[in-house]
Amino acid sequence: MKINIPPIKSQGIKSKLIPWIHSVIPSDFDGLWVEPFMGTGVVGFNLAPHHALFCDTNPHLIHFYTSLAQGEVTGPRVRNFLVQEGKRLLDQGESHYYAIRERFNKNHSPLDFLFLNRAGFNGMIRFNRRGELNTPFCRKPQRFSPAYITKIVNQVEWLSGLFRIKQFEFKCQDFTTTLKESSANDMIYCDPPYIDRHADYYNTWDDSQERALFSALSTVTSKFILSSWHHNDYRHNDYINLLWQRFQIITKEHFYHLGGKEENRNPMVEALISNFEVNSGNYGESAKTIKPMPLQIQKNLF
Repeated sequence: MKINIPPIKSQGIKSKLIPWIHSVIPSDFDGLWVEPFMGTGVVGFNLAPHHALFCDTNPHLIHFYTSLAQGEVTGPRVRNFLVQEGKRLLDQGESHYYAIRERFNKNHSPLDFLFLNRAGFNGMIRFNRRGELNTPFCRKPQRFSPAYITKIVNQVEWLSGLFRIKQFEFKCQDFTTTLKESSANDMIYCDPPYIDRHADYYNTWDDSQERALFSALSTVTSKFILSSWHHNDYRHNDYINLLWQRFQIITKEHFYHLGGKEENRNPMVEALISNFEVNSGNYGESAKTIKPMPLQIQKNLF
């Protein structure tokens, strides 16, 4: 299947895993697609049917995609902006990047957000405790070549066209609120920050939140698919056995391009966890269905 990439990029983007995720969605599903952790939106933008609800606690992601859906961010505007700011970046170097970052932290312009996302270090979207973007410069002043700008413009125009024919809604809210709003005919796709793998201001994720997500997903009436990590060459995700083993789990090895040095980029075994039976077929290395734990054991987890 053809995978389209959205204009906002991030570390850990799921673009290469989309065919695998698609393989576990029931073929007759045509209800509301719900993402409590939309991030870049790459999964839902490629897989969602006509109706979708995209949510995130990062207000700048929601603002960017809402602005795009409402026609405030367009291909021509993006091209003019990136050509102009790209020339200044080439002339002034990293000082211009930090000037844009300071401006963004005051005014929160979606175009500034796009510029910083594409000129920042290694696809990171990082905020400090005051909610200010603090991603460092990538140290490539020549970043915005004509071909690179055209690539971004094409991504914006693809989404503009998609938003015109589909009914997508964007909300800035946490996952507990989103899951409470779900109904029996929905399909929930959760891609939270991976426990023990990632943390920043908007995506801080710890034991209490992993357990809260488990509790919430254990009570939803709709079907859900949860992305997580299973293990790598060095350690296992303890929460797979501690919490998620009551659901069906299929796994697949995946390579993330994370880290500043290539030698620090290692393969990881991904897990797809669901509350409905799926046929892993040729898509996963293993599949298992575990009977629900006794109620008393579940209670002792909290």
